[in-house]
Amino acid sequence: MTAVTKDHNIIKQFYQAFERLDGDHMAACYHNHITFTDPAFGTLRGEDAKNMWRMLCLSQQGKDFKVKASNIQISENTGSAHWEAYYSFGKEKRKVHNIINAQFEIKDGKIIKHIDDFDLYRWSKQAIGMKGYLMGWTGFFQKKLQEQTQIRLQDFTNKR
Repeated sequence: MTAVTKDHNIIKQFYQAFERLDGDHMAACYHNHITFTDPAFGTLRGEDAKNMWRMLCLSQQGKDFKVKASNIQISENTGSAHWEAYYSFGKEKRKVHNIINAQFEIKDGKIIKHIDDFDLYRWSKQAIGMKGYLMGWTGFFQKKLQEQTQIRLQDFTNKR
């Protein structure tokens, strides 16, 4: 198996685990020095990045969550993928269809850098409703969202 095939498989394995809501397997695809970035969590490193996926997977088990990855590409030590998530958010169970483009860097056969990019304003209108419509485009909203997700992640990590 060539390095390109192996690296391609690690990205495929990551999304296959996500489809099964297997946060531990997703975390195992990450290098110990992983850096993850997205609009909702900001930048996470190491165990925080791994625990984010564990937390998200556990929170969606038994719910109407669906993820589908496509267009997985790999070249040398980088990769990309397109993925879409469908789920209900919050107490109001608002329907969300999030469309994400991911960029990866691979080292030692593991994902060492992962950037998920999506339209936070589009997400906020779906997930938050009117408040998201009015405020979701602002830096203030993104900062508050990241503060809340960081608190939730730390609570999860402390209970592990």
